[in-house]
Amino acid sequence: MAKLSTEELLGQFKELTLLELSEFVKAFEEEFGVTAAAPVAVAAAPAAGGQGGGEAAAAAEEQDEFDVVLESAGDKKIQVIKEVRGLTSLGLKEAKDLVESAPKPVLEKVDKAAAEKAKEALEGAGATVTLK
Repeated sequence: MAKLSTEELLGQFKELTLLELSEFVKAFEEEFGVTAAAPVAVAAAPAAGGQGGGEAAAAAEEQDEFDVVLESAGDKKIQVIKEVRGLTSLGLKEAKDLVESAPKPVLEKVDKAAAEKAKEALEGAGATVTLK
């Protein structure tokens, strides 16, 4: 098997749906005994401490990144929990806690297409969702 470059790997990931990518992350975590959540938090910390000029660039980038925020679960809380689990790598208890503590972000800093798809799925399950 030929070794793929970083750009080729990213190209492959861009073709995956959000659900497929979530399943990949779960499999990757299990295979290598790691958690993807910790590196994301560490990577975000240096950006927050950026210089004054970096803040303007960050503001421009945020326009194409969206947070999917669950405002309320509505009447079909179980269906909403199932959708949250499908969109994220959360377990049942974590997804239930997230849904019950709404308003809470379900996905953060995702592209517009992924955000719209997640919003549709959650609203289809009966939830109230906003994109920020």
